[in-house]
Amino acid sequence: MGADRGRRGRFRALRTGMALGCGGALLAGCASMPDSGGVEPVEASPREPQVRVFAVPPQDGASPAEIVEGFLEALTSDDPQFAMARKYLTEDTSRRWQPERSTTVLADGPNTDPNGTSNDRDGGGYRYALAGEMVATVDEEHAYQPEQGSYAKSIHLSRQDGGEWRIDALPDGVVLGQSDFERLYLPVNKYYFASGSSSDEDGAQNPPAMVADPVYVRQRIDPVTQAVTSLLDGPTNWLNPVVSSRFPTGTALKKGTKALTPDDQNRLTVPLNGQVDGVRPDRCAKMAAQLFFTLQDLTPTGIEQVELQRSNGTQLCVLDADQAEASAPNRSVGGPEYQYFLDAKHKLVRMPKNKDDVEPVAGPLGGGERQLRSAAVSRAEDRAAGVSNDGRSLYVGSLLSDGKLDKTEVRSRAAEEKDRLTKPSWDGRGDLWVADRDPKRQRLLWLAQGEGKPVEVKVDGLNEGRINAVRVSADGVRVALLVEKDDKVSLKIGRVERQGTADAPEVSVVELRPGAPQMEEVTAMSWAGGSRLVVVGKEAGGVQQLQYVQSDGSVVRGPTLPALTGVTDIAASEDERLPLVAHSDEDGIVRLPPGANWKTVVKDGSSPVYPG
Repeated sequence: MGADRGRRGRFRALRTGMALGCGGALLAGCASMPDSGGVEPVEASPREPQVRVFAVPPQDGASPAEIVEGFLEALTSDDPQFAMARKYLTEDTSRRWQPERSTTVLADGPNTDPNGTSNDRDGGGYRYALAGEMVATVDEEHAYQPEQGSYAKSIHLSRQDGGEWRIDALPDGVVLGQSDFERLYLPVNKYYFASGSSSDEDGAQNPPAMVADPVYVRQRIDPVTQAVTSLLDGPTNWLNPVVSSRFPTGTALKKGTKALTPDDQNRLTVPLNGQVDGVRPDRCAKMAAQLFFTLQDLTPTGIEQVELQRSNGTQLCVLDADQAEASAPNRSVGGPEYQYFLDAKHKLVRMPKNKDDVEPVAGPLGGGERQLRSAAVSRAEDRAAGVSNDGRSLYVGSLLSDGKLDKTEVRSRAAEEKDRLTKPSWDGRGDLWVADRDPKRQRLLWLAQGEGKPVEVKVDGLNEGRINAVRVSADGVRVALLVEKDDKVSLKIGRVERQGTADAPEVSVVELRPGAPQMEEVTAMSWAGGSRLVVVGKEAGGVQQLQYVQSDGSVVRGPTLPALTGVTDIAASEDERLPLVAHSDEDGIVRLPPGANWKTVVKDGSSPVYPG
């Protein structure tokens, strides 16, 4: 399939040149194949994102092999409804085939397996086996899920009344190679509101956080309309238990709406069905905020205004950028005021977000006697938590005034320092998290508002792994964990669920899923956006690298981060314009402004953090 298919080993490739224009200007994926002779590997040209690829119908008299190859090529085209791909199917099979059911992503396929290709002696048909190594699946909710293992499916053909070969049996969904998937699909964050708190009701004084729900849409098939439709359909199954939508159940685009396009002033009008006709203005504003943030990255210049319309075409509400920000406090463009780290004396210091000036923080963590091995700053930047230099105890203190340093009830009894408390993490609700790595009593702990009796968090799916690091997202509904098992450390993303009462809270982390499946070993990580993390790690047989990943486990496209040797810790802000801060064994505390290279701030320092 394009650049992903083409090397067939000891059997003849089936490529037939399915991209339109192969006879004139050369488009990626076009190649010709002789009818006889040996196999010669041909490197396909990489497909440029701006080049649209169109499939062509099957040729008269095409062989079964050519029909299979033509169909697979048609799946990689920019055909909205796969109309051309259906021409390779029998009429009955075309009616039954559901390409929207799923997309299967393979590392280097799909390849036709010669050992599984055979003709039916009795039925007069042909069966072609497809093979490849699984990378991921995208389900009908557009949700990405990393997968591992071998792919093995088959396509069956029969000769029709006119004598032409057509496919009469195939798996539902679409199968693509990884590079074709990256060319055809675009990652989009849908936005919903965090649920499960008293502030979750309409009209609350403190609006709940907005939560990014990552999905994939076809990037050249009207992505704006796809994204809006997906948002209205509701959150993905994985995130659904901890978020809510302000759109009434059953809300959809008004019947007959073909496409949504912003006007020349970046204003988008969205006509909706009758489910919204009676919605109050305050609720409509939250609905519009969900749309506003979902669409913000889908157009080159962003969206300036969203207008929602009732089913009769009258205006329901209008929301501009400033009003949208007011509806989503965690999406504030201001970002944190400072970056923080521990200096050579193990005291908490800070530096302005765009300057290299280093100064002690106010309060007991900056000027007191207590030495720290790690620290975390609340998202309001009014408090900080620190782990004692021996790793046994967790402290909390003010960053606004001098006062005492409060020792929490968290204490590790591990014999060795490396087995004691991890760096703490504050979530967007003001709660504090830390893990105890004691082999005799491994625990993930949660302290409501950073004080009181710690609650032991139940973590499903650890499978005897040990938590070496914990970072909670700004929205408070997802947690990133570095889990050590069998001497390897991997990144896991879990969903945070809160139950119980204020006096007896119950907190759990459920449905852990891989966050960086392409990496064999992960050293450090930090949240770096609504659904994005920056990770430090190594692929199998590789060297240490820094990479952005999505919380669904997919790799973020874009420029490669500059190399940095010996990284042991890293911090990022949800405001993606702010620099990364890291600790390197060779360079100390370093900072990476956007579009620049790493710069040393101080040689002696550790535990870099942004608020969170």
